[in-house]
Amino acid sequence: MEKVSDIIPFFKSNLNQIGDEKEIISWAYLSIKHVLGFNRSECIVYKDQKLSKSFQLELQDITQDLSKQMPIQYILGHCRFYGLKFLLNHHVLIPRPETEELIEWILKESFSSVLDIGTGSGCIAICLAKHTNAQVNALDLSEEAIALASKNAQRNNVDVSFLISDILTTGLKEKYDVIVSNPPYVLENEKQYIAANVLDYEPHKALFVSNMNPFLFYERIINLASNHLYTGGCLFFEINERYGNQIMDLLYNKGFVDIELKKDINDKDRMIKAIWK
Repeated sequence: MEKVSDIIPFFKSNLNQIGDEKEIISWAYLSIKHVLGFNRSECIVYKDQKLSKSFQLELQDITQDLSKQMPIQYILGHCRFYGLKFLLNHHVLIPRPETEELIEWILKESFSSVLDIGTGSGCIAICLAKHTNAQVNALDLSEEAIALASKNAQRNNVDVSFLISDILTTGLKEKYDVIVSNPPYVLENEKQYIAANVLDYEPHKALFVSNMNPFLFYERIINLASNHLYTGGCLFFEINERYGNQIMDLLYNKGFVDIELKKDINDKDRMIKAIWK
């Protein structure tokens, strides 16, 4: 790997057992952008440019990490989400395209205040702050997550109020027009179906919930929302596709109305919206 045109073949030859060709090429271009600053068209223009030894080593390190099935987002330390750049580390989940769909749904509402519960990287809260004039609050029990989310808010020039708080043990003080949460919802016994790049690297506290109490976070947040949403306010959840109807029942039994279950781009039940009467 001596020049720019060698990079794609190098990634293919070293990673053909890890991903399909399209995915490997995507990793390669993300890595080129990160290391060299070149986009795809610039890779053609500068295809004969020689790589310094430090660039070669950096690209080799990236392929070694990828060969261990480490997600490219953690390797590079950032990702693009809803048109914005977010810093990432192992203390937070990698934002998913399905969550972009949830944000699209929320933005169809009119609101002046919002609370994001379990904010992680801050992706939901920051995107809502970027596209509205609402007062946005967000909380997470992880100090490391809140520290990273705060950096992401600064980098994206938005004002979000972050708080370290365990929603299972701490109450809320204010009322909101919108409460949103993408809580842990993968059951412990579903680990066998989770890809290694997720299971080995993403934070389990943000992913998994006990088999004995799959609705732990939903029940708690629904109870809090019933006291801390304004009349006509909206509660949004991202959910485990297996439990859409059960979560709708929890909401109905608590007094929420106009409950909607929405599929994601992969045709899986993924999001719920409910109105506090």
